[in-house]
Amino acid sequence: MNQIELRNASFQYPNGFLANDDLNLIVKRGERVAIVGQNGAGKTTAVKMMNGLHKPCKGDVLVEGRNTKDYTTAQIARQVGYVFQNPDDQIFNQTVYAEIAYMPKYYKMAEKEVDKRVKEVAELLEIETYLKMNPFEIPYVTRKFVTIAAILATKPQYIILDEPTAGQDLTGIKVLTRVLEELEKIEIGVVTITHDMEFAANNFERVVAMANKKIIKDGNVRDIFSDDDILRQSKIKRPGIGQIADSIGLGKDILNAREFVKRYKEVTAP
Repeated sequence: MNQIELRNASFQYPNGFLANDDLNLIVKRGERVAIVGQNGAGKTTAVKMMNGLHKPCKGDVLVEGRNTKDYTTAQIARQVGYVFQNPDDQIFNQTVYAEIAYMPKYYKMAEKEVDKRVKEVAELLEIETYLKMNPFEIPYVTRKFVTIAAILATKPQYIILDEPTAGQDLTGIKVLTRVLEELEKIEIGVVTITHDMEFAANNFERVVAMANKKIIKDGNVRDIFSDDDILRQSKIKRPGIGQIADSIGLGKDILNAREFVKRYKEVTAP
């Protein structure tokens, strides 16, 4: 079973706070899924259940058919990599090379294989020139790419990205877009938490909207951003271009500038 499945999964913190309530979700290998919703909706807790950082208090989480309750976080993490929102919470080595090589070495891979993987992911993330540098002396946005590279070096079946565009410039977002395309080609599943609706609209066919600890809608990106009730409940907005299109009567389903121009020409044609 090439999928992650949350099956009636709930999670409660030791202080009694219920963060997720009866979640049902399937993510398949090679699929891209964006999870959206306001802060406190339960997004981060949900994805931490996917890689074993949290174990459900009710229900089950299955990774490739294996119940996370029966395995350690380290065992699950080899299949489901997690990239933190803040790279400084993840990085601890003295060079970029050492940071990326750490987990392959931990898994006792041969030195040649480690070196090969480091160079492959560094090229993918366009950080080759930083390999000998201290990661804490390079730009913040580049450190975010280092953490993604470090996870990809282990060749997981799935990767979770927590707010990958936070702090990124347009060049960085273009790199992320290309990385997502490459991961899809090699059938690595991607789950992304994001408040960047433009990024979600341009890079994900499937969007999961959360509110009040629950999944309120799981569907096509266009359906999510066209649904005023879902936007209201999850306290998110359409991408900027979609808001403009809606405000001038071009419809609620515009996701990007290309679609805006096409619809405008159709509406204004003589």
